[in-house]
Amino acid sequence: MAESAKLALAQLRSAANFEWYIIPIVIIVFYVYSVEVEKKNWNVLFAGLAFWGVDVFNEIWNGLVFHFTQFAPVWGTPTKSAFEIFIGLNIEISLMFLVAGIACAKMLPKDKKAKILGIPNRLFLAVLNSILFVIVECVLNHIGVLTWEYWWWQAKFPYVLFLIGYMPFLVACYWVHDMETVKKKIIAVGTIFGVDALSIVIFSCILKWI
Repeated sequence: MAESAKLALAQLRSAANFEWYIIPIVIIVFYVYSVEVEKKNWNVLFAGLAFWGVDVFNEIWNGLVFHFTQFAPVWGTPTKSAFEIFIGLNIEISLMFLVAGIACAKMLPKDKKAKILGIPNRLFLAVLNSILFVIVECVLNHIGVLTWEYWWWQAKFPYVLFLIGYMPFLVACYWVHDMETVKKKIIAVGTIFGVDALSIVIFSCILKWI
């Protein structure tokens, strides 16, 4: 087992490292979403939730990779956290992604057909934001707070991080944002959350794999 995986596993779902700073961050996240509810800005609200839901799904299969290899997850978070949810996801990252999805959705022009540098704006922003997220990940890996143990998931293969790590988040975010009715948005986000919840119940609560 990789040393980074041992460190991450040691604090998995332990409250021993709890810090009070997490409480005001949670309140800030609630405030961000309450603003969108107040404005009835359902496009942005559900887009943000879709973004976060896809991230949770990624963290579930990442935990399964560790379970079946018993070597390391594809990415790990071994440094101190107020609460580590999965072996590659801590509470700080999860709250960050809840807000990041809202921010990415707010960047979208109202005109779906508008182009940026000759490229459809949804595609342009999905690619741009995915690249920015990958750059941040590379920095976090470089300073040792986000670990990568597999040769194919490294900064020298950024396209893998781009295609698997972040592009799906942005695609889901913008796809849900542009759905024509609130009902369709609810069904889409509900399906994403349903898959996440079922997976957590099976792989974490019952099988204890992640």
